[in-house]
Amino acid sequence: MKKTYNLKNDIIFKAFFSRKGNEEYLKDFLGALLEIEIETIKIKEEVSLEQLSTVEKGGRLDLQATLNERQVVNIELQSKNNGNFRVRTVFYASKMISREVIKGTDYNDVEKTILINILGYEMFPQYVDYINKTAIVLKDHRECEVLDEVEWWFIELPKFRKAHPNMNKKINQWLAFIDDEDKELVEMAEKKNKILKKARNEVNYLTGNDAVRRMAELREKWDLEYEMSMEHAKKQGQEDGRKIGIKEGKEQGIKEGKEQGIKEGKEQGVLQNKIEIAQKMLKKGNTIEEIKELTELSEKEINKIKKNIK
Repeated sequence: MKKTYNLKNDIIFKAFFSRKGNEEYLKDFLGALLEIEIETIKIKEEVSLEQLSTVEKGGRLDLQATLNERQVVNIELQSKNNGNFRVRTVFYASKMISREVIKGTDYNDVEKTILINILGYEMFPQYVDYINKTAIVLKDHRECEVLDEVEWWFIELPKFRKAHPNMNKKINQWLAFIDDEDKELVEMAEKKNKILKKARNEVNYLTGNDAVRRMAELREKWDLEYEMSMEHAKKQGQEDGRKIGIKEGKEQGIKEGKEQGIKEGKEQGVLQNKIEIAQKMLKKGNTIEEIKELTELSEKEINKIKKNIK
């Protein structure tokens, strides 16, 4: 039985939204999310199998479009938490802006850049909202938004599943369709949104297309191998660290043992010297008080030495 793929596989995601003739799907999704009227949409690169093949071994696969001939949008699907996504998305924003600023461009003409990140994990577990948009504000005046030329959107699908979303909202219909986990929500979404019902046929076509399916399988295989290699590296690092710790522990123990032995040896040598002095003084007839004062031995210790001499 063939495995079923959906839009959470980024190969299928880009193939679906980037195919020529599918602009209405992206337009409907972005209009619902951004709550703006989208008159025109231009996808930067139409997807092709050649493009997909270049990323089948783990390259970044995102989707870029221009809305209303002004706003530049980048959409990325990130299924797993790789630990560096926050830094990465800031880097991508700077790259997108730099591409817009060509020689002779007035900075005031640079279009707004929007980065939409659809996540298969919880990035902000402390909050219940599954859709979050950033706003750069002044520290002491949170009501004052500045630098609004760039904004990030974070959509956390696991939270969406738990939220009992209002399915009359178009964005929730799209998220149910993309997530494809709760079949009841998906069915409800497709009933309420005719575009989604049509989109289902397109997804079925893509997931049944042998060439696209092969790319999706390769991508999934790479992701799995990457996770396994990271886990192996983590375990190997822990094991190496344990071995180093044991070795260093032994070396430290030997060092401390030597130091303790030297210390004890010195102390033993000093004690033996005191005993020899006490023996000589006893033989000469010195009193115990005199010996105590000179050697700092106790009366009990001196009497023991005296007994051994006799």
